[in-house]
Amino acid sequence: MTRRGYLPIILIVAILALLPFAVTSNVVLNFVVFVLIITLAAQGWNLLGGVGGQSSFGHAAFFGTGAYVSAILQVRFGINAWVATAVAVACGAAVGWIIGFLSFRAGLRGSYFALVTLAFAEVLRILANAAGFTGGAAGMLMKLDVGFWNMQFTSRAAFLWLALGFVAVGLIVCQMITNSRFGAQLVAVRENEEAARALGVDVLSVKLKAITVSAALTAVAGCLYLQYFLYIDANIAYGLWISVEALLAPMVGGRGLVLGPIIGAFTLHGLGEASKLLAGRVAGIDLAVYGAVLILVVAFAPGGVLGLLRKLRFRPQPVTKTAEETA
Repeated sequence: MTRRGYLPIILIVAILALLPFAVTSNVVLNFVVFVLIITLAAQGWNLLGGVGGQSSFGHAAFFGTGAYVSAILQVRFGINAWVATAVAVACGAAVGWIIGFLSFRAGLRGSYFALVTLAFAEVLRILANAAGFTGGAAGMLMKLDVGFWNMQFTSRAAFLWLALGFVAVGLIVCQMITNSRFGAQLVAVRENEEAARALGVDVLSVKLKAITVSAALTAVAGCLYLQYFLYIDANIAYGLWISVEALLAPMVGGRGLVLGPIIGAFTLHGLGEASKLLAGRVAGIDLAVYGAVLILVVAFAPGGVLGLLRKLRFRPQPVTKTAEETA
């Protein structure tokens, strides 16, 4: 590194950290907190799908595991929220490793791997919806008990800083991986798996590491969602919506780029909220905007917003003729 890789991260985190001092609107702070939670899930997807090239349609499996394990530990066993979060993240990572081991060991890749992850998420959703200790279809409601050790705050700004702290750690971890030997191996596997294996890369091990870290990051997002909204059910925790959110943000922001998820999440949700303000009560207008943005990105900017900015920045300048040449 390559300090240059960390400077944009520091700048973005600093701007978001100072936001509560400039904006006191709960609507805006709610928006930022939700987008930061989505950003964490998207960071997880980006590491596996963007950097590693193993696209997943089922990151809800990790998000939901993080949320449910944390909720069960706190509600059923009275365990401290911070400890519950740590255990939940470990469980999410374990689920990722198991899904990865079963899938990659069987040689699944591409659309086959994506569909298998979707199937795992759906199975977990059905199980959570049917099991008694998860609250069944009614879901689980957390007790309101404001306090630092319960990870509950009266101020939305405090939760914004908490979520931002996790996002900052996620960004730094992803940047470190990108700059590391492991990151280079991930890219090699993404570009040509057979060639990477021929060069001595342990492809299975690299993929398993990637999906484990990816699942852990996404599980953190599930824990934060639970602590902020204090309620989950199977359709929220394991629903398709979070898999789509985790997938869309990096694609719009810049797939495989460290800052892609956060740029994509703010772009998508910013446009979605703006469209709702302009269109009033038109149901689903934000989803229509998401679809339109995705189509535009795929058609005209496959590198996402950051890729487009880089392309414009390094666009060759037109050659200007000197006075002598003109004469």
